Amino acid sequence: MRLTELKLPLDHTDNDLRAAILKRLGITADELLGFSIFRRSHDARKPAAIVFIYTLDIELKNEKAVLARLRGDRHVGPTPDTAYRYVTAAPPAGSAPRPVVIGTGPCGLFAGLILAQMGFRPLILERGKAVRERTQDTWGLWRQGQLNPESNVQFGEGGAGTFSDGKLYSQIKDPGHRGRKVLTEFVKAGAPAEILYVAKPHIGTFKLVGMVENMRAEIQALGGEIRFGSRVEDIDIEQGRVRGLRLAGGEYLAATHVVLAIGHSARDTFEMLHARGVHVEAKPFSIGVRIEHPQSLIDRARLGPNAGNPLLGAADYKLVHHCQNGRSAYSFCMCPGGTVVAATSEPGRVVTNGMSQYSRNERNANSALVVGVTPADYPGSQGDDGDPLAGIEFQRHWESLAFAAGGSDYKAPAQRVGDFLAGRPSTELGAVQPSYTPGVKMTDLALCLPDYVVVALREALPAFGREISGFAMDDALLTGVETRTSSPLRITRDEGFQSLNTRGLFPAGEGAGYAGGILSAAVDGIKVAEAVALSLCEATE
Repeated sequence: MRLTELKLPLDHTDNDLRAAILKRLGITADELLGFSIFRRSHDARKPAAIVFIYTLDIELKNEKAVLARLRGDRHVGPTPDTAYRYVTAAPPAGSAPRPVVIGTGPCGLFAGLILAQMGFRPLILERGKAVRERTQDTWGLWRQGQLNPESNVQFGEGGAGTFSDGKLYSQIKDPGHRGRKVLTEFVKAGAPAEILYVAKPHIGTFKLVGMVENMRAEIQALGGEIRFGSRVEDIDIEQGRVRGLRLAGGEYLAATHVVLAIGHSARDTFEMLHARGVHVEAKPFSIGVRIEHPQSLIDRARLGPNAGNPLLGAADYKLVHHCQNGRSAYSFCMCPGGTVVAATSEPGRVVTNGMSQYSRNERNANSALVVGVTPADYPGSQGDDGDPLAGIEFQRHWESLAFAAGGSDYKAPAQRVGDFLAGRPSTELGAVQPSYTPGVKMTDLALCLPDYVVVALREALPAFGREISGFAMDDALLTGVETRTSSPLRITRDEGFQSLNTRGLFPAGEGAGYAGGILSAAVDGIKVAEAVALSLCEATE
């Protein structure tokens, strides 16, 4: 049976938890056979009296009698069935075409894993390198300012999520319990078991690297194949149906079922798909900066006297402000105890992102502060004949200006909050030291942001300061620019998860505009894998 909303003080013991279960259910100790934690969160609305909130799955000797006695209690009931069930299994070997997955981010990895577990032996193509080689290339940009356009924060095994906080929570509706399947597979691949029950699970970059390798090994053990350094240069479409793929090295691969899990930064692939007539459309995203504070400031503001308690870890926040110019400014991808990282994938551009390790013990907290933009803001996207790729050029424009403002050597432009609010360039750092490598150049961020974004952020920062004491402190540091919050376009699909006008092409994940973050991208990969499997089975009947 399941018991929800059981609250205990922060300093409770395991014996306190057991005693609370007995009292709440009105049972004796010998009736309780065991229990497990399904979910644990905390309520910090009163920082001086923070409580843990448990959802527990409980095994009793006389479960039916207890359920009958507590029938009117909305916090007590049978444990729901959250087991993942495969939609089908592959037909006899060789009778179905081999599915192809493009991309090895969370979406592509889980699409490939589920297809492999159902027996379909997928071929997975990745333009970048295996995760450890890719990590070395990424450090090359961070430490020496040397960019590899094919192996970086955006491209390579594990996708962009590998260099992030590794957040594993989402607000998506998930009646099929696919999110639980994702977490279970991550634990099997080496993630801490606590991600199965903490309210806001995260992993961190170092742990993600090993997990990605273990998932790759399972796919291969099940008959799948993964090829690195295999960028898809062209797609062969005949009469509205996929027939094959051409790789950058010239190799041609026949393919009738292709999962397109390319991530939100595969701009050359977006351009190729549009040129081949695949239906795409511009979509909204957000643009802004990264803000850094001392993590201790955020901890004190959010947790009060409990700041620093190891049971709570580094505090986070989520903020939104609706501005007078009609825009919304909000925090995004908040990284407690983390660092701001260089995330460009194209030469001559600067892009920021944030990441944390599992420990979240770096001195600064950072978050994106971004403002929503829509296709109406992208030059050339308006009207029936508008360019659906205009959002890409919009991103490139501001990333190029950020590159110039940072000194044209991959340093990022930065500004103290006090100077940004006053409309004057920064000339020196304050108390907050930047975590961004290969370094920052103090300047005026208005040089590389749209005017309406600057106006919105100048209004939002003091408002956020009223919610979190010290948030708008003069020495807090802004680093620009953050442009890769989500894909600037959508590769539109139908109810069967196939492209609107290209049969056999299954757009998936963040790059296709159907996810945002590791968990939702992985869940979308599972959904698309299920659709591919069912289509393959139909094709062999």
